[in-house]
Amino acid sequence: MVRLPNWLGDVVMAVPALRELRRVLPDAHLTLVSRPGAADIFVEADFVDEVMVYDRTGLGSAWTQARQWRRRRFDLALIFQNAFEAAAIARLSGVPVRIGYRTDRRGALLTHPLPSPEWKDKRHESFYYLNIVAELERLLYGTSSIEATEPCLDIAVSEDRKRRAFELLLEHGGRKNAPLTLLCPGSINSRAKRWPAERYAALADRLVASGANVALIGSPGESDVTQEVCQRAQHQLIVLTGKTTVAEAAALISIADVLITNDTGPAHIGAALNTPTIVIFGPTNPLTTYPLSSNAEIIRRAPECAPCMLRDCPIDHRCMTAIAPEEVFERAAALMSRRAEVIA
Repeated sequence: MVRLPNWLGDVVMAVPALRELRRVLPDAHLTLVSRPGAADIFVEADFVDEVMVYDRTGLGSAWTQARQWRRRRFDLALIFQNAFEAAAIARLSGVPVRIGYRTDRRGALLTHPLPSPEWKDKRHESFYYLNIVAELERLLYGTSSIEATEPCLDIAVSEDRKRRAFELLLEHGGRKNAPLTLLCPGSINSRAKRWPAERYAALADRLVASGANVALIGSPGESDVTQEVCQRAQHQLIVLTGKTTVAEAAALISIADVLITNDTGPAHIGAALNTPTIVIFGPTNPLTTYPLSSNAEIIRRAPECAPCMLRDCPIDHRCMTAIAPEEVFERAAALMSRRAEVIA
């Protein structure tokens, strides 16, 4: 059993570790435990056997989850999530071998508590999860080759899901023969990570004027910023924010000509699907969360105070206001042109 991280982007960045885990344990029955929504990433995954959804809705949720795990009689738990609760559930459920980082004062709950790597915050986050699987491989075989492995983020979207995504786009006003640009202007866990709505609106107007379908995506909790973008834009935009599941959003990203997003979950989905992706960085560290794809780019104009990792900017949000819509438009146009050449 693997207890996945909570945030969507972190779940996608854990995919390379899950692929390596399947290589290390090719005959094991591999169950993932995921929060709702993020579980959709694995609807067509060929490297896992099952996904259990942990919907933490009340005080008794952890006890309910522990009972479910106990009934399943797992032999091994890899705890990718850093919280005390994740290790506590594994301990209460009686899983005999429990491997994870000894964060959040939970070392005594794990049979194999791992120290946080010295390189944490200096390497891409995917290596943080790969390191747990490497420790398991060393326990089993005395050595591990994972450190030399290039992380593989690939996730699958079938042709049928792509077809349904295109139909969804048309149902909401998309044009058949126009390129598709997806914008993700929100961010659930940090307002400071949001490029200003008026900049997204100006960018959207440039893209519509160039002949593209421009659709906004995101979770229901990001509807407010989507509304603000639409109110500020001069052209009508396609609003899909809060109207799709994560699986449907991933399918839309898979058919997009370019995805433009803040440093949030869809950025990593775009990378995993090899969709041309532009990620706008401000307060966060691109060294650890950059999109792992040769088809992705970041835009960053970092002042001295970045990366601050704050959820709200206490001053003037200069890390984001330094990025102009014209620059993002030019980068997006170049990516779409390159994609068109490849397809042709």
